[in-house]
Amino acid sequence: MTGTGEQAGTGADDGALSRRVLGQVAGPDPRTNEIVAALVRHLHAFVAEIRPTEREWAAGLDFLVRTGRLCTAERDEFILLSDMLGLTTAVDDVNHAGPAGMTPSSVEGPFHSPAPPRAPGDWISAGPERERGVATVVHGRVLDCDGTPLPGATVDLWQADDAGRYDTQDREQPAGNLRGLFTTDAAGRYWFRTVRPASYPVPTDGTAGELLRAIGRHPMRPAHLHYRVTAAGYRPLTTHVFLAGDPYLDSDAAYAVKDELVRAPVPRPKGDERWGMPGPHEEIEFDVRLVPLGWTPDGEGRPRPGAGR
Repeated sequence: MTGTGEQAGTGADDGALSRRVLGQVAGPDPRTNEIVAALVRHLHAFVAEIRPTEREWAAGLDFLVRTGRLCTAERDEFILLSDMLGLTTAVDDVNHAGPAGMTPSSVEGPFHSPAPPRAPGDWISAGPERERGVATVVHGRVLDCDGTPLPGATVDLWQADDAGRYDTQDREQPAGNLRGLFTTDAAGRYWFRTVRPASYPVPTDGTAGELLRAIGRHPMRPAHLHYRVTAAGYRPLTTHVFLAGDPYLDSDAAYAVKDELVRAPVPRPKGDERWGMPGPHEEIEFDVRLVPLGWTPDGEGRPRPGAGR
């Protein structure tokens, strides 16, 4: 006997178990209670819908355990798994509404690490890709949503090389390669020199790869550059620049592509003294428009000087 008046052995209890679990969610923090209660409801509904066997449930728990064991200081398999399920983009979307004209946010991905400070115009490419890849100038401005330049903004950049590898994945690249920390000038401008990044597969030797193979999806991400931009009084922005024409734009494994973030590199068949480029190269222009801290849909949000650092 269960001692609760419920019928035993039927395999279903009309929600009585869920109600008992929810009745024990009574911690001191209301938001934690709200989150855990919602999680319980959805997980119990999932079990009721799927009716997993005990072997399937054990396999699922083993999958999560192995995901945790793969995580290191250089690799976070849980972030990658979240990306591959579209969950990171879903969380990003509900947290970054803003006014018309803002630069959309996008997922950070698992490859961010501290970038070395750079001067305007520096080459961020110092590995073997410098000789192989297509030389590229990237420039733009950091502005508010009304077009006012934001001097002193920090632009943190990272990218893969022409073979689709980050410095943390490739022993031939020096530490900090294809990364840079820039500060905008008095007109809100930034610029740097690099090589055109390539599309690449996400790591498939772990549980995220298992998932992709199981559901018949490819692991490819379209060619892109990562940005993390901060300025006093404005909401920090993490986003991408995707290269137009990439074959994976419509099927990004991380579901991160947004039309406003796609840019077409402009071929420059000759050198350009403005950018210190002696020969053929490509040019990408990307302006970033930040949202004031405290922005609200009714338009009452205003930047707070000195905030956001």
